Amino acid sequence: MTLLVDDLPEREDLPWYVAPVPALVEDLGLRLVWLVVATNVLGTLFGFYYYGIDPLAPGFVRELSQFALEPVAMWPLVPDSPVATLFIALAFGAWALDRKSEYLTALAFFGCLKLGAWTPFVLLAFQAEFSYTGALMYNFLFWSHLAMVLQGFVLHRIGDFPVRAVAVAAGWYLLNDVVDYFVPVLGDPHHTLIPAEEITASGVVHTPGPHRIAAAGAVALTVLATFLALATRVKKLELGNRGDA
Repeated sequence: MTLLVDDLPEREDLPWYVAPVPALVEDLGLRLVWLVVATNVLGTLFGFYYYGIDPLAPGFVRELSQFALEPVAMWPLVPDSPVATLFIALAFGAWALDRKSEYLTALAFFGCLKLGAWTPFVLLAFQAEFSYTGALMYNFLFWSHLAMVLQGFVLHRIGDFPVRAVAVAAGWYLLNDVVDYFVPVLGDPHHTLIPAEEITASGVVHTPGPHRIAAAGAVALTVLATFLALATRVKKLELGNRGDA
């Protein structure tokens, strides 16, 4: 395994709305793929800490963190952004090892586009309530999540987005939307905590206004990710890249 990748996949002539990142930036990210993988793994670890996993806390979970407030059975559906960065680390890593997975690529695209855009949306929508984070953390969350969107738009270089893979990714993130905002299954809705809703020792008070705003952003981004993934597939087929649909 080498740190720099020289044999890059060809950049196809796709429309700007599915491939908005300049070729120079795409090439740099793919050449430095192991740095990108490591950065996303670190982001995943930080994300799990942000949601409440703490080796120094009793039971390894911080009090009043989201993991502490959620039923254990729902934990796989709780840490949305850390799972998205894990998906993209695995997708890029698998490609670099010549074990490309269309399913990982699609999951990474949905996760990075959806969570990468949803977090800045929420930060702007509830800017006053996020003042407790401080300027440094606020900006870190804002710009690091936008970087996730940028990464997502490089994935067309390593994946063809077959319909079956898009269906799996859309299904996973649709399930997230359902349990996060509409049918929580266990306990309360499981979306990422936002300070516009009151957080107490017994749980979260899901104020209708902020809850609906956060839900609208999440659902809209799931629809957008589905459209862009399928549009990428269609445009690749039109260019003659005829993989299995």
